[in-house]
Amino acid sequence: MIAFITGATAGIGKSTAEIFAKNGYNLIITGRRKDRLEAFSKQLKDSYKIDVLSLNFDVRNLKEVQEAVKSIPENWKKINVLVNNAGLAVGLNSIQDGVTDDWDRMIDTNIKGLLYMTRTLVPLMTANGFGHIVNLGSIAGKEVYANGNVYCATKHAVDALSKSMRIDLLPHHIKVTAIHPGMVETEFSIVRFKGDEEKAKNVYKGVQPLTPDDIAETIYWTASRPSHVNINDVIIMPTIQASATTVLRN
Repeated sequence: MIAFITGATAGIGKSTAEIFAKNGYNLIITGRRKDRLEAFSKQLKDSYKIDVLSLNFDVRNLKEVQEAVKSIPENWKKINVLVNNAGLAVGLNSIQDGVTDDWDRMIDTNIKGLLYMTRTLVPLMTANGFGHIVNLGSIAGKEVYANGNVYCATKHAVDALSKSMRIDLLPHHIKVTAIHPGMVETEFSIVRFKGDEEKAKNVYKGVQPLTPDDIAETIYWTASRPSHVNINDVIIMPTIQASATTVLRN
């Protein structure tokens, strides 16, 4: 069994790689930070005695995506699961004060990156006659909140794309699942606030958010259902969160 996981060097992607490895999957992991990618690849091989293929590229760059997938050896092409995990939020500005570079970065990663990976890998899955795509969405793809504008729009796009992929890929026996987490403590807020660790800490102050392991366990659970079962959509929240903006703090 082979799982292909994007954005695997930190957070949810890293935890997802570990749980699949623990369950005997060989892994294709991707990331932009080559040093982290190589170190994590070695750790996975040593800890779980599995095979790991690491691919260093940026999902935002179509040419890099195509070249990376083209480089996959024949014996790695029977991919069972693709986890489109790479994604981010940048900035928290009102629409009239939005930074267009931030918008481009979110759109290029969260929407176009997911599309590039899917378009490039699905032909392998259709040739194999099986596969499962897991797309990482967000509660921001189900609701909107003040100053979330473009990030919310990108995650609404992930929700819509997951639904349409499921229809398009039905004749090819390829499952599609969307996972929509609420608050998860990862590098997410540090990236959103452009390295301001104090601001990032305040997001999780007085709450117990989800962990990357919580989401990874959910992803693995959806991927481990019998072949006749597809989990279409999962919204997973910490107990202290009722909606995108309703959070119980101590």
